[in-house]
Amino acid sequence: MRTSRVPGLARVTLAAIRIANGSAALVAPSLLARNLGVGRDDNQAVQYVFRMFGIRTVVIGLQVLLPEGELRRASVRTAPVIHASDTASAALAGLTRQIPARPALIATSISALNTALALTANAGCSRQGSAT
Repeated sequence: MRTSRVPGLARVTLAAIRIANGSAALVAPSLLARNLGVGRDDNQAVQYVFRMFGIRTVVIGLQVLLPEGELRRASVRTAPVIHASDTASAALAGLTRQIPARPALIATSISALNTALALTANAGCSRQGSAT
């Protein structure tokens, strides 16, 4: 694969992960909560939070799929900050035992992958002056 295609592939892969995870949070928040070790009776407000996370994630996933332009470039530029924050939050939740170790590791790993994809996509945006 030509290296010039890597940032574009990273951008599209990141968008697919965002849209899939965000959609799951919108339509099945209780399933995601259970996967994080939160029982339905433990905290019903978590479903509301997952739905907020879900719509945010779907929207930012769609933004990086827009045709080349300023909104897509801005979305690609801000993606590393968003995903690094998600990674740190997931790791902290695990370290402070707010969520069990296994779900924290999974959430941290997914967020770290998203961070790496975001950085790769952003590198292509910076190098070419536009999102790839």
